[in-house]
Amino acid sequence: MFWLQLSIVLLCILIGSRKGPMGLGAFSAIGLVVMTFGFGAQPTSPPINVMLMILAVVTASAALEAARGLDYLVRLAEAMLRRKPEYITFVAPAVTYLFTFAAGTGHTAYSTLPVIAEVARTAGVRPERPMSVSVIASQLAIVACPISAAVVTLLAQLAGADIQLGDILKVTIPSTLVGVALAALVMSRYGKPLDQDPIYADRLAKGEIKPVEAREPLDGDVLRQAQVAVAVFLAAVLGVVTLGLVPELRPVFVVDGETVRLSMPHAIQILMLAAAAIILWSCNASATDAIKGGVMRAGIGAVIAIFGIAWLGNTFFEFNRGLVVDSLQHVIDQAPWLFALGLFAMSILIFSQAGTTAALMPVGIALGIPAPYLIAMFPAVCGFFFLPAYGTVLAAIAFDQSGTTRIGKYVLNHSFMVPGLVGVACAVATGLTLTTILA
Repeated sequence: MFWLQLSIVLLCILIGSRKGPMGLGAFSAIGLVVMTFGFGAQPTSPPINVMLMILAVVTASAALEAARGLDYLVRLAEAMLRRKPEYITFVAPAVTYLFTFAAGTGHTAYSTLPVIAEVARTAGVRPERPMSVSVIASQLAIVACPISAAVVTLLAQLAGADIQLGDILKVTIPSTLVGVALAALVMSRYGKPLDQDPIYADRLAKGEIKPVEAREPLDGDVLRQAQVAVAVFLAAVLGVVTLGLVPELRPVFVVDGETVRLSMPHAIQILMLAAAAIILWSCNASATDAIKGGVMRAGIGAVIAIFGIAWLGNTFFEFNRGLVVDSLQHVIDQAPWLFALGLFAMSILIFSQAGTTAALMPVGIALGIPAPYLIAMFPAVCGFFFLPAYGTVLAAIAFDQSGTTRIGKYVLNHSFMVPGLVGVACAVATGLTLTTILA
């Protein structure tokens, strides 16, 4: 019965993930129907706190987009990329990492990928090198971002282990930076030089390579409002990080005779919603534009995905807790790092760091893996580059007019495999090393 239930859960995940985040959440409910009414599993509580945190962050990010703050950040990034084009393989992933770290979503890479491709090509650098690493950097930065859905999910899950936001970031930030840096170093000499690539030469001869269209200028009041929006948003992010690193700054209340400190989930929700309000009011941003924008659409999809996959995953695990723990306990006791392979494999299936975290981290907790080791293995949830079907992966291939960023003859020999494996493996290894040192 266990394997039948697992097959149904995986089938719902596989079908749902092909329909995007909303499909993943919706099809997970089909699994819940079967588990609850077919097998008699009692549903666990849905992850309300996690969903509200994601929604608060998405609201602030959507307000930033409506105020043209994201456009302003893109222009800053473009200036950085054009300053030293010969070093673009190292500068470009740093830019996409910072964008994701600041905004909480890897989808910000879409706006910079065309610029990266153009700057690399005009500098004579094989665009595949910076493009592939930049996509991987935008994914790895998710597990280091204090306001990303994946991090707030992990923070909520590890609350019982007295883990604070700072405990996560002090491991994931340096480990992912090391992973990105080593991936960039490996890719800096990867592939043929641009002028020797036959596909690029053929496209050049056919006149298929067109210049990137100029962006609409930002000036006057629009520019000032965008700058204010960015300042407000970053101040809110800094506030979240500060409250996470220094818990004593969070107010204390007396509840039923017990002293209770404001929780980080509530702190994140309060600060990010307040930031959205300030941006909408001070920057004359349209709430309608914020709701209709790409950030809000992606964010709502993430909320629905977490709603379904976390609920299904937790219900399945709790119904089979004894069997799962008994079966895996010995293996995990001997080699805890093997849990990272499970995280990696699950992320390939569902294309979501937050969804993978919601589905599998409770299993790691139940298996008794210490929280510091779960944090160290956290970057393993960034495995959805493995199959070249994710949005930023496909966008990078489309934006590289030179044709050097591509899917190979055997599908898995694509441009993102090497930097992805290097980046994730080195990030996990660095995290485990840091955990040992800090223990």
